[in-house]
Amino acid sequence: MQDSPISFPGLFGDWQFTASSVAFHIGPKPIYWYGIILGIGVLMGLWLCTKQAKHYGLKEDNVVDMVLWGVPLGILGARTYYVLFYLDLFRNESGGLDWKKVVAIWDGGGAIYGTVIACFLLAIVYSRVEKIKLGALTDLCVMGLLTGQMIGRWGNFMNREAFGAATTLPWRMELWTSASHSIEVHPTFLYESLWNLLGLLLILFVVSRGRRFDGENTWFYFLWYGLGRFWIEGLRTDSLYLFDWKLFGQPIRVSQALSLVLVLVSAAMLFFRIHIQKCSAEDLMVNQLARAAKEADAAADAPAAEPADAPAAEPADAPAEETEEASGTEEAGAPADAPAAEPADAPAEEPEEASGAEEAGAPADGVPPAGEDGQKGGNP
Repeated sequence: MQDSPISFPGLFGDWQFTASSVAFHIGPKPIYWYGIILGIGVLMGLWLCTKQAKHYGLKEDNVVDMVLWGVPLGILGARTYYVLFYLDLFRNESGGLDWKKVVAIWDGGGAIYGTVIACFLLAIVYSRVEKIKLGALTDLCVMGLLTGQMIGRWGNFMNREAFGAATTLPWRMELWTSASHSIEVHPTFLYESLWNLLGLLLILFVVSRGRRFDGENTWFYFLWYGLGRFWIEGLRTDSLYLFDWKLFGQPIRVSQALSLVLVLVSAAMLFFRIHIQKCSAEDLMVNQLARAAKEADAAADAPAAEPADAPAAEPADAPAEETEEASGTEEAGAPADAPAAEPADAPAEEPEEASGAEEAGAPADGVPPAGEDGQKGGNP
């Protein structure tokens, strides 16, 4: 059934999708569309997170680091989760584990919840190493995760898997199990893809714009995805079951049980943080970093104001300058106080004038010659 035609008779009539699940071959090895589509999902999630990183106080390097570690660990987590709940499929004849089957991820077998758990554990470790808030990191990562899940579900479509039970709804999907027999089922891959798209849009344009605490996007993601997965998992026919446990006589689907727990815990956490603790956006890591940067800029600008205080310091320097000037005057042979020196110089000029007068035949005290006075005033 892997390459059987797919049609939507209630929507498109007799039209059929007949593309193979194999995109191309490298030598004898087939390269499946499933892997290519998952790769596109990872790249789109990476692109979105790098664009949004600054709104969470994070750098693009943080995003790249998480992707480089998260992709291999996510694959390992998905495979481990699947093997644990389908353990009997990986046993050999003696009852032990067949490790060749366990590591053969190229043969299929994985679960998205394993990826979510592995990436969340990675975020805990990474946030502690880099000394950043766990909530801020996961708030960003869940957007990339939703993007990858939304796109990745179309890999299930190409593999003709992850479909639901029989239905007669107008959007039913028809799959051919043989050349002469077909089934009409719920396109659960499409349900989950659209559900994740709606959740992503809500986070981008509603939840993140009104965030009151780091971790709000994360808890909303668990609430939203848990609700959708609980409903969709009930429609699927290929669910993982919780060992042989039963509830009300029915086997327990692992994804439904985990989804229910996530919904209850995330709803309680959102209520507690928003209505009990009354968290404020001021405590977001991005806002704390912005305040710290502003304070650092103000501190850096403070020394630039010191020259404005310089005139107040000039009077204190004036005596020293005057002393230096006085010292220079003394070295030149002049008294320290220039005004006091002027009277001392006046007498030195007068003898020179008197000497000139004597040379001209006049008394030193400036009295006219006796002959002239006698001629004028000789007869009283």
